[in-house]
Order: sequence, then structure tokens, then C-alpha cells
Amino acid sequence: MVKTSNKAKTDLLFTDDDWNFDSINVTFEAIKQIADEELGLSYYPIQIEVITAEQMLDCYSSVGMPLMYNHWSFGKKFIYNSENYRKGRSGLAYEIVINSSPCICYIMEENSMTMQTLVMAHAAFGHNHFFYNNHLFKQWTNADMILDYLHFAKKYIQQCEELYGTNEVTLTLDAAHSIQNKSVNYYSRDKRDLKFEADKLHARQLYEEKKFNPIWSTLPVKPGDKKDVETNDIVGEDSLENLFLPQENIMYFLEKHSPILPEWKREILHIVRNIAQYFYPQQQTQLMNEGCACYCHYYILNRLFDKGLISEGNMLEFLTSHTNVLTQPDFDSPYYSGLNPYKMGFSMMMDIERICNEPTEEDYQWFPDFAGNKDPINVLKDAWVNYRDESFVLQFLSPHLIRELKLFAINDNKANNFQTVFAIHNEQGYREIRQLLAEQYTLSKSDVNIQIAKVDLAGDRKLTLHHFMQNDIKLDDTSAKKVLKNIEYLWGYEVEIIDV
Repeated sequence: MVKTSNKAKTDLLFTDDDWNFDSINVTFEAIKQIADEELGLSYYPIQIEVITAEQMLDCYSSVGMPLMYNHWSFGKKFIYNSENYRKGRSGLAYEIVINSSPCICYIMEENSMTMQTLVMAHAAFGHNHFFYNNHLFKQWTNADMILDYLHFAKKYIQQCEELYGTNEVTLTLDAAHSIQNKSVNYYSRDKRDLKFEADKLHARQLYEEKKFNPIWSTLPVKPGDKKDVETNDIVGEDSLENLFLPQENIMYFLEKHSPILPEWKREILHIVRNIAQYFYPQQQTQLMNEGCACYCHYYILNRLFDKGLISEGNMLEFLTSHTNVLTQPDFDSPYYSGLNPYKMGFSMMMDIERICNEPTEEDYQWFPDFAGNKDPINVLKDAWVNYRDESFVLQFLSPHLIRELKLFAINDNKANNFQTVFAIHNEQGYREIRQLLAEQYTLSKSDVNIQIAKVDLAGDRKLTLHHFMQNDIKLDDTSAKKVLKNIEYLWGYEVEIIDV
């Protein structure tokens, strides 16, 4: 139920659906006051930018980044999204937010003032707080450097197109994009200093130019070594011990050890790897990130209404949009495509608030550390810092929410012509549902496990990949052949893959 405000209408932040920069500024300051004083959020400096629907489509096409190198796939996405939008087949996001410092929040000029308020609360403060504090983003991303690095990448690839031709650059990017999911370092704890990466390339180029001497290509080769005719690199058996096989980061291996790649192609692989690494934390925190942002905008908009700063009409418009975003089709609906991360994340945040403020006996048994402590904000902020999706579900999904969302588990064994419902609403079922749902958010359970197992450097240089099957699921033969062809383009010799 929407509460009636006792404040006079003259206290409203805005009275018109149309926005202007004055109303944006005044509303931003009111949101910031609640975020700072009541929620105690911490975040990167905020930069709000108003863009058109076409510019929003352009951001969609280039993986949501304000700067990106040129590639035909981005243009293809732009045309596809633009056509669907114009024909009414799909809508547009109300915002895009960049994990950078300053945190850039794009808002569409077509939005109403109520929607601009929602977007600023959701993205500029909710997502921004999560980017700034979550341990995965602190470990893997460097928000201060990403925009400068993207500028460097765009400029570098443009230079490569001028020097070596658009076709060669496009083929290299096509091959790199096809194995982008196998270009992430999963275990390194080093923070990516992207400015250092760009400076290092420049220094390496200067060094290569300074030390170049064509007389080195005339030197004899040691017995047992083999000289590559294209790169003049000498590859011997003793190099095998430096390959650290098996290697799951396929693009890193190709960048460092490909016998045929020139230096500029290696740098393109390095750029694609760095950008993939930047997005790695976002793959593991979608549920929490959206849940955090939804909780923040819901709290802030309600507080603005309580303080008489937005009207009942604004509140109804907000609640309509909020409800639409959180829509979760039933499992037997033709529109079902899995669990909505907005719905799941927001529901878990609100359930934590309920457990803190109005716990049941069941809650005291399942969550003795914080049930009834009357401090939901600090419990949530601690979770936003220290968890990712699978661990968050394992720790905080309650039996109450499992019942409310009507979650259950089905065993679909391909050996049987029937399905079995094996996790229902009892204590054992709650634990099994929580475990199984957490596994759905575990990247290692959903990502294809392919590793470089063997390479014959001194012989035919054949590269052998092993695919470790999960649940006896084999690779799609057509897709596998296309990807292997791209790996062969980067490696220069035969590549095979074996199911193990």
C-alpha cells in the first residue's frame, strides 16, 4: 500500500514528467543524502550522462563500454537491436553503468523524471556501491584505469588496421573473440594495472626497434632445435618445461607460445584478454549486483516519498516499473527462461531485512548470527562486500523464501523416460534446493572445461586439447570445428580436441 505524505506539494523535487538539468541536480542531491546518511553507502565519484536511445543501442553493441575498438560484430548487434527496438519487439534498458572511476551512469533522455530518479538510485548509487566494495571487483578490476586502457586499445587496433590491413586485424579479432571465455586467469590475485600494460607495450616496441639487427637471422641453429621460418624463433625440447601444461587459459598460451604470431597480433590477444578479465567479476555477481541495486533504489524511492519529496503519482509509476523488472514467469510458462536475477536478488535482500527485523523460530535456527539483530543494513553491506552469487545463495537463501518462490528440484536423467521431483519443502529439501541453486551460479559448473594438454614443439607442433565432460555432455560438433579452426589460425599448426 502506498502511504500518504503529509508534506505540501511545494516540497516536491519535481512536478512534471519532463526532466531538466535543474531537476536532475536537485533530485541527485536528495538521493545522495539518503544514500550517505541512512544507507551509509560508499562509492566512486559519480558522473551522470544523458544519452539518446540510439546511443544506448550503441552502448549495447559494444558490451556496454563508452570506448571500444572497431569490429564487425558490434555493428551486427547494433543493427539487430535497433531493428527490434523500432519494431517494438524489445525495449531498452533505462540505464547503463560503467565500473570506472568516476563511475559513469548513462540515463536516456526519453525517460520521465520519475524514471531518471529510479535510474540514479539504482545505478549511480546501488551498482556503484557494489563495484566499489565487493571483494571480486577490488581483486580483479582497476576502475581508475579502464577508460584509459580502452582508449589505448581502440587507438592501437586502428593503427594495426592502417599498417597491416583491416582483413588481418579482423581475422585475429574473430579468432580471439571465439575463445574469449577461455582467456581468464581464475586464480591469480594480482590486480590488473591497465595503464602499466599500455606503457609496457610502448617500452617493448622501443626496445625491439633499438636492438633489431638483421645479422642475427644468419646465425646457425643448435642441433635439436628448429627455427621457425616466419618468426626466426628457435624452439627446442627444453622449452616444454616452461609451458606449465595443462593450461586452461588457452588465449594466454597462444599469446605467449604461438610459433607464428607476429608481435602486433600477440598484443591484440593481450587486449582481448584484459577486457575479458575486466568482466570476470560481473559474471560471478549478477544476482548480488542487481539485488543490491534494486534494494537501494527501492529503499531510496520509498524514503523520498516518506519525506514528501515525490508525489503519489511518481510512486505509482516507480512501483509499476519496479514490478515489471521483477517479473518472474512460472516454470511452465512459455516465457520462462530461468530465474530472473533481479527478482531473485531483490527477494533475498528483502528476506534478509525480514529475518533481521521480524524473525521466526525457523529463522533463528537457520540464521543464528543475525536473526533478530534489527540491523539489516549492516548485514546486507557485509554480504555485498564478502560474497559472490553461489556463496551468497548457500549462506542466505532461507526456507521461507524457498516456499514463497515455490522452488523445487527435478532430476532429469537421460537414461529414464520420466522426471523425478526429489527436493521438496522439508528440511532436507531446503538444503538440497539451496545447494543445487548455488551450483547454477558457479562458473565452473556451467563453463566448458577445455585445457591444453600436450604440444609437440620440436616435431609437427600439433596442439592437443582435452575436453573434460560434465554429466556426459559432449561438445556441439559444428561449433567445436569452427572454434578449432580459429585456434589453428592463431597457433599455425594442427589442433585436435579429445573428450576425456
